[in-house]
Parts: sequence; C-alpha cells; structure tokens
Amino acid sequence: MRKLLFVTVLALDEGGAKDAFLADAQKYRRELLAHCYRMTGSLHDAEDLVQETYLRAWKSYDRFEGKSSVRTWLYRIATNTCLTALDGRKRRPLPSGLGGPSADPYADLTERHEIAWLEPIPDDPHEDPADPSVIAESRESVRLALIAALQHLSPRQRAVLVLREVLQWKAAEVGEVIGASTAAVNSLLQRARAQLDEVAPSRDDQPVSPESPQAAEALAKYIAAFEDYDMDRLVELFTADAVWEMPPFDGWYSGPADIIALSKYHCPAAGAGDMRFLRTTANGQPVAALYMRNPETNVHEAFQLHVLDLRTRGIAHVVAFMDVSLFRKFGLPETL
Repeated sequence: MRKLLFVTVLALDEGGAKDAFLADAQKYRRELLAHCYRMTGSLHDAEDLVQETYLRAWKSYDRFEGKSSVRTWLYRIATNTCLTALDGRKRRPLPSGLGGPSADPYADLTERHEIAWLEPIPDDPHEDPADPSVIAESRESVRLALIAALQHLSPRQRAVLVLREVLQWKAAEVGEVIGASTAAVNSLLQRARAQLDEVAPSRDDQPVSPESPQAAEALAKYIAAFEDYDMDRLVELFTADAVWEMPPFDGWYSGPADIIALSKYHCPAAGAGDMRFLRTTANGQPVAALYMRNPETNVHEAFQLHVLDLRTRGIAHVVAFMDVSLFRKFGLPETL
C-alpha cells in the first residue's frame, strides 16, 4: 500500500512538473510560431506545428537533461516537427514564383485553388518598442520576399539557413538537430545562399518601417486613392518596377500602368465609397485590409489583405491575399 501511494505521489509530482514546464515554455510561443512560419510559409500550418511542438515537448519532458536551454530544446523539436511535416510537400509560392512571365491585365483571371499559396503572418502586437534593433531583425526575417525565396529551398536547406542566419546557431548545433556533420551543414548553407541570390529580388533601397511617418503617409494616400477610386492618384504611389499579385489568381502584374489597367478592367463597377480599409501590419510591412461593399446588403465585407512592400522610392510590391479567413487570424472583423 505504501509503495502504491509513493508511486502515485511521484506520478503526480512528475505531472505537475511537466505542466509547470509547459506553462513556463509558453513565453516562447510567438517566436516558435515565427520559426515554423519561416519553414512552411503558412500561418495555419505554423500554428498547428507549434501545438505539435509543445505536445512533443510535454511527452518527452522526462528526457530533457538540461544540457541546453529550454528555448534551444524547443527550437530543436520545432525544427524536426517542421521537417517531418514538410516531407513530400510542395513549396508554397506566390504567383510571381510560379515561373511564368508577368500577365496581361486585360486577360481573363484564373483561380488556382489546388495550389497551397504562401500566406502572411500578423506582426507580434506585444513587441517591446524599447528594443528597436530586435524588432527590426525579427521583422526582416519574416518579410514576404524572404519567405517566398525560402520556398525555393529544400526543407533541410531552409532549416540550416534559418538556424544559422536568423537564430545564429553554430554549425555543430545545427548538425545535431538535422542529423548531419558540420561539413554537411556548411555545404547546405552555401548552396542555400547561392539559391537565394538567384531568386530573391534585388532592391537598391531599403524597406520603410511600418511605424514610420513615411509609411503612415504612404498608406494614407494608398487607402484614400482606393476609397475615392482615383486611379490617377494611385498610379503615382508605385515604383516604376512595382509588382502586383493576388493569390489564388495565378497572374502577376508589373509596372504601375498594368496594375491600374488590371483594376479598371476587372473591377469597372467599383466607385467612390465601395471600398473601405482598416490598417494593420504583417511580415514587418504595412497592411491595408480591404472591405468591399455588397450592393445587395450595402454592408462592407472582408475582401482582401493588401500587404505592401514600401520602399523609400514608393510602393514596390503589393500582395492582395484573397483568403478572407485571414481576417479572423489578424483579429479583424468580417464586416464594417
């Protein structure tokens, strides 16, 4: 009886310790979400993989020897969870990453729902404004252009690049996670960098922080032009080489003239007052959340999330995500 009581108490103590560990480990949830997002390019998948990471950590807590920090241990579990999930999966592209040329704005639009498209991720609302360098670094590592470029790498290359370049892990530490030698890790990193140089867009100016006065002014002008449906004002905001894309449509459009032609030709019935916007941020970039007026109900309904790549020269890239389920993920209402 005494032995049974002892075992029961011991089990309760172990269970309590595991629960306490899991509660303490929750402070790493947001950065683990960003890590899984970099690996997958999907907010939905990243959320599921973080849950799986914590479940695996809770189950294997008794094997945690404390040789590394809890944070490092969680990253190891998260990385391997992502690698397992990505095995055999196709990459998540943007339309411009499908390999085709820019589209004719007067051609028919084609939706491709069979493609698992890249998704945006909302910025962390709890970032510490007292440490702008940390914020800038974390945002740079989830910018849409980088996440789209990472999709061209194999999952193992992705893991190596993120762990080495973003998290600043040593090659030997990365090797322990993915089961490779230091030499193999360095080789994977070299090939990953070379591939990124081939696919990542080159810019001669820097991105503008979404909290800066310049970003606030540019976003205000962008929203006002759309809400007034003044395409002449809108065209002035884009750079000469600006790109527009809107998954799940598989076309992408280059240059202000084609972008405006696309809007006029495919949305000719829109007028002043038909569009309203809310402002937020995602991927370290300004976001204009578009609500389109339903003529039958006269209610403005969630329609698109415009993620802007704002540069010192103007708006260089807009991805208008048409997955309205993202509005809830961003804490945005479905109607205005």
